[in-house]
Formats: sequence, C-alpha cells, structure tokens
Amino acid sequence: MPTVPRWASAAAVASSVAAALLVTCSTSAFAHDTCKAPGCAAGEGYHGMPEIATIGARTGKYMDIPEAAKGPAIDAAKGYRLQQLGRGLYMVTENVYQAMFLVHDRGVILADVPPPLAAFLPQAIREVTDKPVTHIVYSHAHIDHIGAAGDFVANLAKKPVIVAHEETKAILARAKDPKRPLPTLTFRDKHILEVGGQRLQLSYHGNGHEPGNIFIHAPEQRTLMVVDLIFPGWMPWRRLALAQDVPGYFAQVERIKSLDFDWLVSGHVARVGSKADVLAQHEFLLDLKAAAGKALQTTPLAEGMDPRDKSNPWAVFDHYIDRVAAQCVNTLTPKWAPRLAAFDVYIWDQCFTMEQSLRLD
Repeated sequence: MPTVPRWASAAAVASSVAAALLVTCSTSAFAHDTCKAPGCAAGEGYHGMPEIATIGARTGKYMDIPEAAKGPAIDAAKGYRLQQLGRGLYMVTENVYQAMFLVHDRGVILADVPPPLAAFLPQAIREVTDKPVTHIVYSHAHIDHIGAAGDFVANLAKKPVIVAHEETKAILARAKDPKRPLPTLTFRDKHILEVGGQRLQLSYHGNGHEPGNIFIHAPEQRTLMVVDLIFPGWMPWRRLALAQDVPGYFAQVERIKSLDFDWLVSGHVARVGSKADVLAQHEFLLDLKAAAGKALQTTPLAEGMDPRDKSNPWAVFDHYIDRVAAQCVNTLTPKWAPRLAAFDVYIWDQCFTMEQSLRLD
C-alpha cells in the first residue's frame, strides 16, 4: 500500500493563535488575484493543475453527456418509462431513479419506492396488472430509494410484507421515519422470496455502500438489481457513491462482475445496465486506484509551500493531498473523460476518496 512521506523533523504546532483575524477578501470574480490576507485563496493553482474545476470552484459549462450513457426518452405526457426485462419483470424510471417490480400469480413484488417515482409507480403497475402489491423489498435504508414507501403503503387496501436486511431494519428503527416503515421480514445472509410462481434471490455481501445494501436477483429473468454501486455509462456519484467502506465497495463491484446476468437495475441513471457496464466501471476503479497510488508515492511533501507554513502540519498535509488529487485527475482524464458521463463533475471527489482509502484503510 502506498505510504505517505514523513516530515524530515517533527514540526511544532504554533503555540498560540491570534484571538481575532480580520480578513478582507474581495467578493468579486477577482478575489483570488487580489486577496493576500492569511487564509485567502492564492492567485494561482498548483503546478500542473487540471483544467477540470476543483471542488468548490464554479464550472462554466459541464462536459456533454456521451451518447452511450443516454437512455430512451421519457414520454412527457406520462413522466416515466416502463421497460420489461423478462417474464413479469419491469423497471420503472424517470431517467434519474429506478425501481423494479415483479408480477406473480397473486400480486406484485415491488423493489424500492423512490420519492421521485412515487407519483408514477401506481400507474406504471396498472399498465401491466390490476393485482395488488403483496411485497415491498428495500434495497437499503437510504431515503432517496425508499422514502415514498410510507405513503405508498398507506394507500394500499392490504398492507404488504416489507422485506429487508436486518441491518436495514436497525438503521430504520433508529431513524423513526414514518416515510420508511419498518420491514416485517428480515434476513441475515440469504433469503429466497418465492411467491405465485416467481422467484427473487436476496443476498447480502457486506458494507459496500451502507450496511444492509442487498443484491436482488431474478434468475429466470437474468436480471440483477444492486443500488448505488454501478452507474451504467456514468461516473459514480461523489465519493464513490458515498461508500462507507471503500475496500468493501471495490469487493462488491468484483462480486457483481463475477455473476451471471444480462440486465442490471442500478437504482439510478437513464437506462438499464449490462455486464459491459460493470466491466467498464471495474476498469475505471482499477485505474483510479493505480493513479491515486502512484500520486501518493511520487508527490513530494511540502514542495512549493510558503516556508512560514511548514510548522503547520495540517497545512502541510492539505497541500500534499491537493497535489496528489491533482495528479490523479490528470492521469485519468485522457482515457475516461470521453467515456463516462459526468466525469468532470465528480472526478476530484473520487481522487480525494481513493487517496484517503489507500492511506488509511
């Protein structure tokens, strides 16, 4: 694992801090060029600074979305799109969020109830069947994927069975959120949900996003639903989709890569995914890890710093990490900027996250 260079000698932290520091920075577009007070932004970036705007800097025009990342258009009159993935299995999306439902002999199993889809899900299901929703499966506890479950269940004549991992139930019990009703059926490692001639295989593989995030596999339909891990055609959401365990995130992408399926419902973006999308994201992650690792090993500590700041270890390390991330961004941009939608939006996030994981995990 890459190691961080050590300071040549232990730096003493300043023994006192000024009781008050009046900083008069211009709020104009020229603030970076005119402000010389301590704490203000320098007038120039680091050597070899990427052209892609850093976190906190305003972007004038984001990169165009590659055609391969786009999905079929949404019917404006409906507001959503329904796609059949196999016998009785459908994905619903408004081209940002995705849910999935499986029709069985006696009703419907719904996987996730994202608030942006809440108004569309009843109509989408009625397009296919008038059978009742008998089960709801939670992919995980995050409100953006199940935060409409409370209202959805309240409008049903009969309460469905809500299935989730036991970690998800623990998180929701702590949250006490009526928008996310507690599961009524939980499992630890695996659960087979077999109802009315249809089958879903539910499994848990650890904390790759947050505790309780499960795999939902429809084997007959050759479809896998895993939310917030793979983003078909797109850069993952910031900080590797807010992964709580970065090595766990990498391990789960490896796990998905090894499975046999044709369709991937990822919970986000405008289209379903494929094995090719998983392979592409896996390749990007390996490149990200290699780029951050090399930058950690080859970036000199404190190079170019104001000598007066070298007694401030926080400042020395911030200066180092920023330059590591910049090198990582520069390394990845030529190959991946044309291939991944929103590369420029979150590449700085990914490089900062990766260098931190390599140093600390």
